Amino acid sequence: MEKERQVRVMKFSDGNYLKILEASIRMGNPVIVENVYEEMDPAIEPLLQKQIVVKGNSWTIKIGDAIIEYDKAFKFYLTSKLTNPHYLPEVSTKVTLLNMMITFEGLSDQLLGIVVEKENPDLQTKKEQLVIEGAKNKNKLQEIEDQILHTLQNSTDILGDAAGIQILENAKVVSDDISKKQVIAEKTEIEIDEARTGYKPVANRTSGLYFCIASLAGVDPMYQYSLEFFKGLFVAAIANSEKSEDLDERLGYLN
Repeated sequence: MEKERQVRVMKFSDGNYLKILEASIRMGNPVIVENVYEEMDPAIEPLLQKQIVVKGNSWTIKIGDAIIEYDKAFKFYLTSKLTNPHYLPEVSTKVTLLNMMITFEGLSDQLLGIVVEKENPDLQTKKEQLVIEGAKNKNKLQEIEDQILHTLQNSTDILGDAAGIQILENAKVVSDDISKKQVIAEKTEIEIDEARTGYKPVANRTSGLYFCIASLAGVDPMYQYSLEFFKGLFVAAIANSEKSEDLDERLGYLN
């Protein structure tokens, strides 16, 4: 049974961070370093370069002046709140960079989903169902292709192989059925997207508003708002705004 790993969260500014890091490497506990800026502490250079010494079943690494045992289960993560950091090539080549900052377009899509869900729940449900069905159909088509290739590869005489011919005929029937469903689904999705597009101005405006208030943190750290908090305000605004059957008028109330 694999032992439970304790995730250690720290900052380079912590006075004892190196001791905790060394202990985590020995124990195989994952480490997350928060609020990393563009310059790294030179002490972690051996980790970034993976300067691990292997002797038989023993793994060791030198951190500072200490040579410590290296547990293979150890994981090292660095996180930054910088909106657009520029790391030097010598850093970028040693790590895997993942940009998890939300974009204007990405947030607009999320907010569009929220406003359509609140204004027209059936429309949003149909949209989500179409996405799921589309993914299932693509997977099914891939399975059929794999089945056909497997049959052809393992049959020395496909024309005389009754079982193989039956498999190919069944695959064609299923493939044709899925293709027809995809045509209908694509047509329905276009109609749904056209209906959803009506609410896009509200989603774009609200997305821009979020990035405006997010930039206030650069004025003073006290002006920090989480995206979840902002979405909560958005949902409340939709619920509390005046209703109207006329879309243009309703968009005005939402704004």
